Amino acid sequence: MRTILYVPLDERPCNFDFPADLAAGTDFRLVRPELEAMGRKKSPADVERLWAWLFERAAEADGAIVSLDTLVYGGIVPSRLHLLSPEQCRERLDRLRKLKQINPKLRLYAFNLIMRCPSYSSSDEEPDYYEAWGKDIFRRGVLRHRAELGLADEKELAELKRLDTAIPDVVWQDYTERRDVNLQVNRWAVELMKERIVDFMIVPQDDSAPFGLTAVDQQRVREHIRSLSLQLQIYMYPGADEVGCTLLARMINGFMGVRPLIYPHFSSAQGPFVTPLYEDRMLYETLKCHIVAAGAMMASSVGEADLVLCVNTPGEQMIEAWEQALPNPNRGYTVLRNIVELTEIAHEVVHRWKKPCLVADVAYANGSDLELLGLLRQKGLLFRLAAYAGWNTNGNTLGTCLAQGLIYYLYGDTSGHRDFLAMRLVDDAGYCASVRQQVTQSCLPSMGHTYFSVDGERGAVADLVKRELQQFAREQIDDEGHRVVIDDCRMPWSRMFEVGLRVRVERR
Repeated sequence: MRTILYVPLDERPCNFDFPADLAAGTDFRLVRPELEAMGRKKSPADVERLWAWLFERAAEADGAIVSLDTLVYGGIVPSRLHLLSPEQCRERLDRLRKLKQINPKLRLYAFNLIMRCPSYSSSDEEPDYYEAWGKDIFRRGVLRHRAELGLADEKELAELKRLDTAIPDVVWQDYTERRDVNLQVNRWAVELMKERIVDFMIVPQDDSAPFGLTAVDQQRVREHIRSLSLQLQIYMYPGADEVGCTLLARMINGFMGVRPLIYPHFSSAQGPFVTPLYEDRMLYETLKCHIVAAGAMMASSVGEADLVLCVNTPGEQMIEAWEQALPNPNRGYTVLRNIVELTEIAHEVVHRWKKPCLVADVAYANGSDLELLGLLRQKGLLFRLAAYAGWNTNGNTLGTCLAQGLIYYLYGDTSGHRDFLAMRLVDDAGYCASVRQQVTQSCLPSMGHTYFSVDGERGAVADLVKRELQQFAREQIDDEGHRVVIDDCRMPWSRMFEVGLRVRVERR
Protein backbone atom coordinates (compact mmCIF):
# COMPACT_ATOMS: atom_id res chain seq x y z
CA MET A 1 0.00 0.00 0.00
CA ARG A 2 1.35 3.40 -0.99
CA THR A 3 1.35 6.31 1.45
CA ILE A 4 0.27 9.85 0.52
CA LEU A 5 0.78 12.74 2.94
CA TYR A 6 -1.94 15.37 2.82
CA VAL A 7 -1.91 18.93 4.20
CA PRO A 8 -5.44 20.34 3.67
CA LEU A 9 -6.49 23.88 2.86
CA ASP A 10 -8.23 24.12 6.23
CA GLU A 11 -10.02 22.00 8.83
CA ARG A 12 -13.52 21.99 7.31
CA PRO A 13 -14.88 18.60 6.21
CA CYS A 14 -14.69 19.45 2.49
CA ASN A 15 -10.94 19.93 2.79
CA PHE A 16 -9.94 17.74 5.72
CA ASP A 17 -12.31 14.76 5.36
CA PHE A 18 -13.45 14.41 1.74
CA PRO A 19 -10.09 13.23 0.33
CA ALA A 20 -9.66 10.79 3.21
CA ASP A 21 -13.16 9.43 2.61
CA LEU A 22 -12.38 8.97 -1.08
CA ALA A 23 -9.14 7.13 -0.30
CA ALA A 24 -10.94 4.62 1.95
CA GLY A 25 -11.03 1.20 0.33
CA THR A 26 -8.22 1.93 -2.13
CA ASP A 27 -4.59 0.80 -2.24
CA PHE A 28 -3.52 4.20 -0.97
CA ARG A 29 -3.20 5.36 2.62
CA LEU A 30 -3.90 9.08 2.98
CA VAL A 31 -2.19 10.40 6.10
CA ARG A 32 -3.31 13.74 7.57
CA PRO A 33 -2.03 15.91 10.43
CA GLU A 34 -3.93 15.96 13.70
CA LEU A 35 -7.10 18.02 13.33
CA GLU A 36 -6.16 20.32 16.22
CA ALA A 37 -3.02 21.39 14.33
CA MET A 38 -5.16 22.78 11.53
CA GLY A 39 -6.46 25.88 13.31
CA ARG A 40 -10.04 27.07 13.10
CA LYS A 41 -11.48 29.53 10.62
CA LYS A 42 -9.69 32.85 11.32
CA SER A 43 -7.24 31.25 13.76
CA PRO A 44 -4.30 29.97 11.69
CA ALA A 45 -3.00 26.44 11.77
CA ASP A 46 0.15 25.65 13.74
CA VAL A 47 2.44 26.08 10.76
CA GLU A 48 5.60 24.98 12.57
CA ARG A 49 3.89 21.82 13.78
CA LEU A 50 2.68 21.02 10.27
CA TRP A 51 6.14 21.42 8.77
CA ALA A 52 7.65 19.25 11.50
CA TRP A 53 5.00 16.61 10.77
CA LEU A 54 5.84 16.67 7.06
CA PHE A 55 9.58 16.38 7.64
CA GLU A 56 9.10 13.52 10.08
CA ARG A 57 7.01 11.45 7.67
CA ALA A 58 8.46 12.39 4.28
CA ALA A 59 11.08 9.64 4.12
CA GLU A 60 8.50 6.84 4.15
CA ALA A 61 5.92 8.50 1.88
CA ASP A 62 5.36 7.87 -1.81
CA GLY A 63 3.54 11.13 -2.45
CA ALA A 64 2.44 14.37 -0.82
CA ILE A 65 -0.43 16.74 -1.58
CA VAL A 66 0.04 20.07 0.18
CA SER A 67 -1.81 23.35 0.47
CA LEU A 68 0.74 26.14 0.28
CA ASP A 69 -1.81 28.53 1.80
CA THR A 70 -1.79 26.34 4.91
CA LEU A 71 1.97 25.84 5.04
CA VAL A 72 2.67 29.57 4.55
CA TYR A 73 -0.27 31.45 6.11
CA GLY A 74 -2.05 28.81 8.19
CA GLY A 75 -5.08 28.21 5.96
CA ILE A 76 -7.43 29.74 3.44
CA VAL A 77 -9.01 32.36 5.73
CA PRO A 78 -5.73 33.30 7.47
CA SER A 79 -4.29 33.92 3.99
CA ARG A 80 -6.67 36.91 3.82
CA LEU A 81 -5.81 38.19 7.30
CA HIS A 82 -2.10 37.61 7.96
CA LEU A 83 0.53 40.23 8.74
CA LEU A 84 3.48 38.20 7.48
CA SER A 85 6.31 39.88 5.61
CA PRO A 86 7.39 38.65 2.19
CA GLU A 87 10.59 37.36 3.78
CA GLN A 88 8.69 35.26 6.33
CA CYS A 89 6.53 33.79 3.60
CA ARG A 90 9.54 33.01 1.41
CA GLU A 91 11.31 31.21 4.24
CA ARG A 92 8.31 28.97 4.86
CA LEU A 93 7.78 28.26 1.18
CA ASP A 94 11.43 27.36 0.65
CA ARG A 95 11.09 24.52 3.16
CA LEU A 96 9.62 22.47 0.33
CA ARG A 97 13.21 21.98 -0.81
CA LYS A 98 13.95 20.10 2.40
CA LEU A 99 11.10 17.70 1.67
CA LYS A 100 12.75 16.70 -1.60
CA GLN A 101 16.13 16.46 0.13
CA ILE A 102 14.67 14.04 2.66
CA ASN A 103 13.00 11.99 -0.08
CA PRO A 104 14.08 12.81 -3.65
CA LYS A 105 11.57 10.28 -5.01
CA LEU A 106 8.60 11.92 -3.26
CA ARG A 107 5.87 12.81 -5.75
CA LEU A 108 4.92 16.32 -4.61
CA TYR A 109 1.69 18.01 -5.69
CA ALA A 110 0.90 21.50 -4.41
CA PHE A 111 -1.88 24.04 -4.68
CA ASN A 112 -1.82 27.76 -3.97
CA LEU A 113 -4.88 30.00 -4.26
CA ILE A 114 -5.04 33.46 -5.73
CA MET A 115 -6.57 35.59 -2.99
CA ARG A 116 -10.24 36.20 -3.63
CA CYS A 117 -12.06 39.54 -3.55
CA PRO A 118 -15.74 38.93 -2.71
CA SER A 119 -18.34 41.17 -4.33
CA TYR A 120 -20.30 41.56 -1.08
CA SER A 121 -19.72 43.16 2.31
CA SER A 122 -19.08 40.56 5.02
CA SER A 123 -16.31 40.06 7.55
CA ASP A 124 -17.20 36.42 8.16
CA GLU A 125 -14.12 35.20 6.27
CA GLU A 126 -12.42 38.52 5.51
CA PRO A 127 -10.82 41.35 7.52
CA ASP A 128 -13.17 43.16 9.90
CA TYR A 129 -13.37 46.23 7.66
CA TYR A 130 -14.81 44.11 4.85
CA GLU A 131 -18.13 44.23 6.71
CA ALA A 132 -18.41 47.93 5.87
CA TRP A 133 -16.24 48.28 2.78
CA GLY A 134 -16.21 44.89 1.04
CA LYS A 135 -18.59 45.68 -1.78
CA ASP A 136 -16.84 48.99 -2.44
CA ILE A 137 -13.38 47.36 -2.41
CA PHE A 138 -14.54 44.83 -4.97
CA ARG A 139 -16.20 47.48 -7.11
CA ARG A 140 -13.17 49.77 -7.01
CA GLY A 141 -11.00 46.89 -8.19
CA VAL A 142 -13.38 46.13 -11.06
CA LEU A 143 -13.57 49.75 -12.18
CA ARG A 144 -9.80 50.24 -11.96
CA HIS A 145 -9.30 47.16 -14.08
CA ARG A 146 -11.84 48.29 -16.68
CA ALA A 147 -10.32 51.77 -16.74
CA GLU A 148 -6.83 50.33 -17.31
CA LEU A 149 -8.20 48.33 -20.25
CA GLY A 150 -9.98 51.37 -21.70
CA LEU A 151 -13.40 49.76 -21.19
CA ALA A 152 -14.86 52.05 -18.53
CA ASP A 153 -17.55 54.47 -19.65
CA GLU A 154 -18.10 57.94 -18.18
CA LYS A 155 -20.52 56.68 -15.56
CA GLU A 156 -18.04 54.06 -14.39
CA LEU A 157 -15.19 56.56 -14.29
CA ALA A 158 -17.31 58.86 -12.13
CA GLU A 159 -18.12 55.96 -9.81
CA LEU A 160 -14.42 55.10 -9.58
CA LYS A 161 -13.56 58.67 -8.66
CA ARG A 162 -16.13 58.56 -5.86
CA LEU A 163 -14.81 55.25 -4.52
CA ASP A 164 -11.22 56.49 -4.65
CA THR A 165 -12.11 59.09 -2.03
CA ALA A 166 -14.77 57.12 -0.11
CA ILE A 167 -12.72 54.08 0.91
CA PRO A 168 -10.35 54.97 3.78
CA ASP A 169 -6.70 54.89 2.71
CA VAL A 170 -5.74 52.67 5.65
CA VAL A 171 -8.32 50.08 4.57
CA TRP A 172 -7.25 50.06 0.93
CA GLN A 173 -3.57 49.97 1.86
CA ASP A 174 -3.98 47.03 4.24
CA TYR A 175 -5.99 45.06 1.71
CA THR A 176 -3.82 45.68 -1.33
CA GLU A 177 -0.51 45.23 0.50
CA ARG A 178 -1.62 41.78 1.65
CA ARG A 179 -2.65 40.97 -1.90
CA ASP A 180 0.81 42.03 -3.08
CA VAL A 181 2.49 39.69 -0.59
CA ASN A 182 0.25 36.80 -1.60
CA LEU A 183 0.87 37.49 -5.28
CA GLN A 184 4.60 37.31 -4.66
CA VAL A 185 4.12 33.95 -2.93
CA ASN A 186 2.20 32.77 -6.01
CA ARG A 187 5.18 33.77 -8.16
CA TRP A 188 7.71 32.07 -5.90
CA ALA A 189 5.64 28.90 -5.89
CA VAL A 190 5.70 28.88 -9.68
CA GLU A 191 9.49 29.14 -9.58
CA LEU A 192 9.69 26.07 -7.33
CA MET A 193 8.03 24.16 -10.14
CA LYS A 194 10.73 25.39 -12.53
CA GLU A 195 13.34 24.00 -10.13
CA ARG A 196 11.44 20.68 -10.12
CA ILE A 197 10.90 20.85 -6.38
CA VAL A 198 7.17 20.47 -7.05
CA ASP A 199 5.96 17.90 -9.58
CA PHE A 200 2.53 19.37 -10.34
CA MET A 201 0.62 22.42 -9.17
CA ILE A 202 -2.87 23.86 -9.31
CA VAL A 203 -3.49 27.57 -8.83
CA PRO A 204 -7.25 27.58 -8.17
CA GLN A 205 -9.37 30.70 -8.18
CA ASP A 206 -11.88 31.02 -5.35
CA ASP A 207 -14.88 33.27 -6.18
CA SER A 208 -13.56 34.65 -9.45
CA ALA A 209 -14.90 37.31 -11.81
CA PRO A 210 -13.88 38.62 -15.26
CA PHE A 211 -12.68 41.98 -13.89
CA GLY A 212 -11.19 43.16 -10.61
CA LEU A 213 -8.23 42.75 -8.28
CA THR A 214 -8.36 38.97 -8.44
CA ALA A 215 -8.56 38.92 -12.24
CA VAL A 216 -5.50 41.19 -12.43
CA ASP A 217 -3.52 38.97 -10.06
CA GLN A 218 -4.58 35.91 -12.02
CA GLN A 219 -3.28 37.45 -15.23
CA ARG A 220 0.06 38.29 -13.59
CA VAL A 221 0.49 34.74 -12.33
CA ARG A 222 -0.52 33.34 -15.71
CA GLU A 223 2.06 35.53 -17.44
CA HIS A 224 4.73 34.30 -15.01
CA ILE A 225 3.79 30.70 -15.74
CA ARG A 226 4.01 31.34 -19.47
CA SER A 227 7.34 33.13 -19.18
CA LEU A 228 8.78 29.99 -17.59
CA SER A 229 7.00 27.63 -20.05
CA LEU A 230 5.20 25.81 -17.25
CA GLN A 231 1.67 25.69 -18.67
CA LEU A 232 1.74 21.87 -18.74
CA GLN A 233 2.81 21.61 -15.10
CA ILE A 234 0.68 24.35 -13.52
CA TYR A 235 -3.07 24.62 -14.11
CA MET A 236 -5.19 27.67 -13.30
CA TYR A 237 -8.98 27.49 -13.15
CA PRO A 238 -11.99 28.26 -10.89
CA GLY A 239 -12.14 26.18 -7.73
CA ALA A 240 -10.71 25.84 -4.22
CA ASP A 241 -12.27 23.48 -1.69
CA GLU A 242 -12.28 20.52 -4.09
CA VAL A 243 -8.60 20.63 -5.04
CA GLY A 244 -7.49 18.11 -2.42
CA CYS A 245 -9.86 15.59 -4.01
CA THR A 246 -8.70 16.48 -7.52
CA LEU A 247 -5.03 16.02 -6.71
CA LEU A 248 -5.73 12.76 -4.90
CA ALA A 249 -7.43 11.38 -8.02
CA ARG A 250 -4.57 12.61 -10.19
CA MET A 251 -1.96 11.03 -7.94
CA ILE A 252 -3.80 7.70 -7.77
CA ASN A 253 -4.23 7.65 -11.55
CA GLY A 254 -0.55 8.46 -11.96
CA PHE A 255 0.65 5.71 -9.65
CA MET A 256 -1.75 3.24 -11.29
CA GLY A 257 -0.58 4.23 -14.77
CA VAL A 258 -4.03 5.08 -16.16
CA ARG A 259 -5.57 8.10 -17.85
CA PRO A 260 -9.29 7.39 -18.23
CA LEU A 261 -11.48 8.95 -20.92
CA ILE A 262 -14.60 10.85 -19.81
CA TYR A 263 -17.52 11.77 -22.05
CA PRO A 264 -19.69 14.69 -20.83
CA HIS A 265 -23.40 14.87 -21.67
CA PHE A 266 -25.30 18.07 -20.84
CA SER A 267 -28.91 18.70 -19.89
CA SER A 268 -28.99 21.87 -22.03
CA ALA A 269 -27.49 22.79 -25.39
CA GLN A 270 -26.65 26.20 -23.94
CA GLY A 271 -25.38 24.83 -20.63
CA PRO A 272 -21.71 24.51 -21.59
CA PHE A 273 -21.66 28.20 -22.55
CA VAL A 274 -23.17 29.55 -19.32
CA THR A 275 -20.77 31.37 -17.01
CA PRO A 276 -21.54 29.95 -13.54
CA LEU A 277 -22.01 32.18 -10.53
CA TYR A 278 -18.74 33.00 -8.74
CA GLU A 279 -16.66 32.09 -11.81
CA ASP A 280 -15.05 33.96 -14.68
CA ARG A 281 -15.48 31.73 -17.73
CA MET A 282 -17.86 29.41 -19.56
CA LEU A 283 -18.70 26.18 -17.80
CA TYR A 284 -17.24 24.05 -20.59
CA GLU A 285 -13.80 25.62 -20.25
CA THR A 286 -13.78 24.98 -16.51
CA LEU A 287 -14.91 21.39 -17.07
CA LYS A 288 -11.97 20.70 -19.39
CA CYS A 289 -9.58 22.04 -16.77
CA HIS A 290 -11.02 19.85 -14.04
CA ILE A 291 -10.92 16.70 -16.16
CA VAL A 292 -7.26 17.01 -17.11
CA ALA A 293 -6.30 18.17 -13.61
CA ALA A 294 -7.75 14.97 -12.16
CA GLY A 295 -5.60 12.87 -14.47
CA ALA A 296 -8.21 12.08 -17.12
CA MET A 297 -9.03 13.20 -20.67
CA MET A 298 -12.14 14.20 -22.59
CA ALA A 299 -13.74 11.56 -24.81
CA SER A 300 -15.62 12.45 -28.00
CA SER A 301 -18.25 9.71 -27.70
CA VAL A 302 -19.88 7.38 -25.22
CA GLY A 303 -18.43 4.44 -27.13
CA GLU A 304 -14.80 5.36 -26.54
CA ALA A 305 -15.36 6.63 -22.99
CA ASP A 306 -14.36 4.82 -19.82
CA LEU A 307 -16.79 6.96 -17.82
CA VAL A 308 -19.79 9.13 -18.69
CA LEU A 309 -20.35 12.45 -16.91
CA CYS A 310 -23.95 13.68 -16.92
CA VAL A 311 -23.81 17.44 -16.33
CA ASN A 312 -27.01 19.13 -15.14
CA THR A 313 -26.75 22.77 -16.18
CA PRO A 314 -29.04 25.80 -16.38
CA GLY A 315 -30.30 26.74 -19.82
CA GLU A 316 -29.23 30.34 -19.34
CA GLN A 317 -28.22 32.39 -16.29
CA MET A 318 -27.47 30.35 -13.16
CA ILE A 319 -29.35 31.11 -9.94
CA GLU A 320 -28.98 29.99 -6.32
CA ALA A 321 -30.35 26.63 -5.18
CA TRP A 322 -32.72 28.20 -2.66
CA GLU A 323 -34.46 30.00 -5.52
CA GLN A 324 -35.76 26.75 -7.02
CA ALA A 325 -38.54 26.79 -4.42
CA LEU A 326 -39.85 30.17 -5.59
CA PRO A 327 -42.95 30.48 -7.84
CA ASN A 328 -42.70 31.45 -11.50
CA PRO A 329 -39.65 29.32 -12.34
CA ASN A 330 -36.93 30.71 -14.56
CA ARG A 331 -37.35 29.53 -18.18
CA GLY A 332 -33.69 28.57 -18.14
CA TYR A 333 -34.73 25.76 -15.82
CA THR A 334 -37.86 24.72 -17.72
CA VAL A 335 -37.92 25.12 -21.49
CA LEU A 336 -34.20 25.63 -22.12
CA ARG A 337 -32.99 22.34 -20.66
CA ASN A 338 -34.16 18.73 -20.48
CA ILE A 339 -33.42 16.82 -17.29
CA VAL A 340 -35.78 14.01 -18.28
CA GLU A 341 -33.47 13.20 -21.20
CA LEU A 342 -30.44 13.52 -18.90
CA THR A 343 -31.99 11.01 -16.52
CA GLU A 344 -32.76 8.60 -19.35
CA ILE A 345 -29.17 8.87 -20.57
CA ALA A 346 -27.91 8.10 -17.06
CA HIS A 347 -30.16 5.03 -16.97
CA GLU A 348 -28.78 3.80 -20.31
CA VAL A 349 -25.19 4.39 -19.21
CA VAL A 350 -25.71 2.26 -16.11
CA HIS A 351 -27.92 -0.50 -17.53
CA ARG A 352 -27.20 -0.81 -21.26
CA TRP A 353 -23.67 0.49 -21.70
CA LYS A 354 -22.64 -0.61 -18.20
CA LYS A 355 -20.19 2.20 -17.72
CA PRO A 356 -19.56 4.30 -14.61
CA CYS A 357 -22.06 7.18 -14.58
CA LEU A 358 -21.17 10.42 -12.80
CA VAL A 359 -23.70 13.18 -12.16
CA ALA A 360 -22.36 16.72 -11.75
CA ASP A 361 -25.38 18.70 -10.60
CA VAL A 362 -24.35 22.28 -11.39
CA ALA A 363 -27.73 23.67 -12.42
CA TYR A 364 -27.78 25.85 -9.32
CA ALA A 365 -25.12 27.42 -7.14
CA ASN A 366 -24.87 26.23 -3.55
CA GLY A 367 -27.03 23.14 -3.73
CA SER A 368 -28.58 20.33 -5.74
CA ASP A 369 -31.45 20.34 -8.21
CA LEU A 370 -34.19 18.61 -6.20
CA GLU A 371 -36.23 17.83 -9.31
CA LEU A 372 -33.31 15.90 -10.80
CA LEU A 373 -32.81 14.09 -7.50
CA GLY A 374 -36.40 12.89 -7.67
CA LEU A 375 -36.06 11.69 -11.26
CA LEU A 376 -32.87 9.77 -10.51
CA ARG A 377 -34.59 8.15 -7.53
CA GLN A 378 -37.61 7.17 -9.62
CA LYS A 379 -35.26 5.39 -12.00
CA GLY A 380 -33.52 3.60 -9.14
CA LEU A 381 -30.22 5.28 -10.00
CA LEU A 382 -29.14 7.09 -6.83
CA PHE A 383 -27.14 4.18 -5.45
CA ARG A 384 -25.98 3.00 -8.88
CA LEU A 385 -24.01 6.17 -9.62
CA ALA A 386 -20.23 6.23 -9.76
CA ALA A 387 -20.33 9.76 -8.35
CA TYR A 388 -22.67 12.59 -7.48
CA ALA A 389 -22.07 16.16 -6.34
CA GLY A 390 -24.06 19.39 -6.26
CA TRP A 391 -22.54 21.75 -3.69
CA ASN A 392 -21.20 25.30 -3.51
CA THR A 393 -19.71 26.42 -6.83
CA ASN A 394 -19.55 24.77 -10.22
CA GLY A 395 -15.83 24.14 -9.70
CA ASN A 396 -16.33 22.60 -6.26
CA THR A 397 -18.94 20.21 -7.65
CA LEU A 398 -16.98 19.22 -10.76
CA GLY A 399 -13.79 18.48 -8.85
CA THR A 400 -15.46 16.39 -6.16
CA CYS A 401 -17.62 14.48 -8.63
CA LEU A 402 -14.75 13.69 -10.99
CA ALA A 403 -12.47 12.54 -8.18
CA GLN A 404 -15.07 10.15 -6.81
CA GLY A 405 -15.89 8.81 -10.25
CA LEU A 406 -12.27 8.22 -11.21
CA ILE A 407 -11.61 6.34 -7.98
CA TYR A 408 -14.78 4.30 -8.57
CA TYR A 409 -13.46 3.46 -12.04
CA LEU A 410 -10.45 1.79 -10.41
CA TYR A 411 -12.00 0.27 -7.28
CA GLY A 412 -15.72 -0.12 -7.95
CA ASP A 413 -18.67 -0.22 -5.58
CA THR A 414 -16.90 -0.35 -2.21
CA SER A 415 -18.59 0.44 1.09
CA GLY A 416 -16.50 3.61 1.24
CA HIS A 417 -17.84 4.64 -2.14
CA ARG A 418 -21.44 4.06 -1.10
CA ASP A 419 -21.01 6.00 2.13
CA PHE A 420 -19.42 8.98 0.36
CA LEU A 421 -22.13 8.89 -2.30
CA ALA A 422 -24.81 8.93 0.39
CA MET A 423 -23.07 11.80 2.17
CA ARG A 424 -23.08 13.85 -1.03
CA LEU A 425 -26.79 13.22 -1.50
CA VAL A 426 -27.58 14.15 2.10
CA ASP A 427 -25.25 17.17 2.19
CA ASP A 428 -25.72 18.64 -1.28
CA ALA A 429 -29.41 17.89 -1.79
CA GLY A 430 -30.68 17.49 1.75
CA TYR A 431 -28.75 20.24 3.49
CA CYS A 432 -27.61 22.75 0.88
CA ALA A 433 -30.77 22.72 -1.25
CA SER A 434 -33.41 22.20 1.43
CA VAL A 435 -32.75 21.95 5.17
CA ARG A 436 -30.31 24.86 5.41
CA GLN A 437 -32.84 27.37 4.12
CA GLN A 438 -35.70 25.79 6.03
CA VAL A 439 -33.92 25.90 9.40
CA THR A 440 -32.47 29.37 8.78
CA GLN A 441 -35.85 30.91 8.00
CA SER A 442 -38.21 28.94 10.22
CA CYS A 443 -36.20 27.95 13.28
CA LEU A 444 -33.15 30.12 13.96
CA PRO A 445 -35.00 33.35 14.87
CA SER A 446 -37.00 31.68 17.65
CA MET A 447 -33.84 29.93 18.87
CA GLY A 448 -31.99 33.24 19.14
CA HIS A 449 -29.46 32.43 16.42
CA THR A 450 -28.55 33.73 12.96
CA TYR A 451 -27.16 32.26 9.76
CA PHE A 452 -23.64 33.35 10.73
CA SER A 453 -23.83 32.38 14.41
CA VAL A 454 -25.35 29.25 15.93
CA ASP A 455 -24.82 27.51 19.27
CA GLY A 456 -21.51 25.82 18.56
CA GLU A 457 -20.52 22.76 16.59
CA ARG A 458 -22.76 20.31 18.43
CA GLY A 459 -25.54 22.37 19.95
CA ALA A 460 -29.30 22.38 19.54
CA VAL A 461 -29.02 23.61 15.94
CA ALA A 462 -26.83 20.66 14.96
CA ASP A 463 -29.32 18.28 16.60
CA LEU A 464 -32.19 19.90 14.71
CA VAL A 465 -30.33 19.73 11.41
CA LYS A 466 -29.57 16.05 11.96
CA ARG A 467 -33.24 15.24 12.56
CA GLU A 468 -34.34 17.18 9.49
CA LEU A 469 -31.69 15.55 7.32
CA GLN A 470 -32.59 12.07 8.50
CA GLN A 471 -36.21 12.76 7.58
CA PHE A 472 -35.12 14.11 4.18
CA ALA A 473 -33.11 10.95 3.58
CA ARG A 474 -36.07 8.73 4.44
CA GLU A 475 -38.41 10.64 2.15
CA GLN A 476 -36.20 11.56 -0.80
CA ILE A 477 -33.08 9.34 -0.88
CA ASP A 478 -33.73 5.88 0.62
CA ASP A 479 -34.99 3.17 -1.72
CA GLU A 480 -36.06 -0.44 -1.45
CA GLY A 481 -32.50 -1.69 -1.20
CA HIS A 482 -30.73 1.10 0.68
CA ARG A 483 -31.21 3.05 3.89
CA VAL A 484 -29.11 6.10 4.74
CA VAL A 485 -28.08 6.52 8.38
CA ILE A 486 -26.64 9.80 9.69
CA ASP A 487 -24.28 8.94 12.55
CA ASP A 488 -23.00 12.43 13.26
CA CYS A 489 -23.87 16.03 12.43
CA ARG A 490 -21.97 19.16 13.41
CA MET A 491 -21.70 22.79 12.36
CA PRO A 492 -17.91 23.14 11.83
CA TRP A 493 -17.68 26.94 11.92
CA SER A 494 -20.75 27.48 14.14
CA ARG A 495 -22.70 28.86 11.20
CA MET A 496 -25.19 27.56 8.66
CA PHE A 497 -23.13 27.67 5.48
CA GLU A 498 -21.58 24.21 5.84
CA VAL A 499 -22.35 21.05 7.78
CA GLY A 500 -20.11 18.19 8.88
CA LEU A 501 -21.65 14.73 8.47
CA ARG A 502 -20.79 11.10 9.00
CA VAL A 503 -23.13 9.03 6.86
CA ARG A 504 -23.36 5.33 6.05
CA VAL A 505 -25.53 3.15 3.86
CA GLU A 506 -27.32 0.08 5.14
CA ARG A 507 -28.44 -2.44 2.55
CA ARG A 508 -31.90 -3.84 3.12
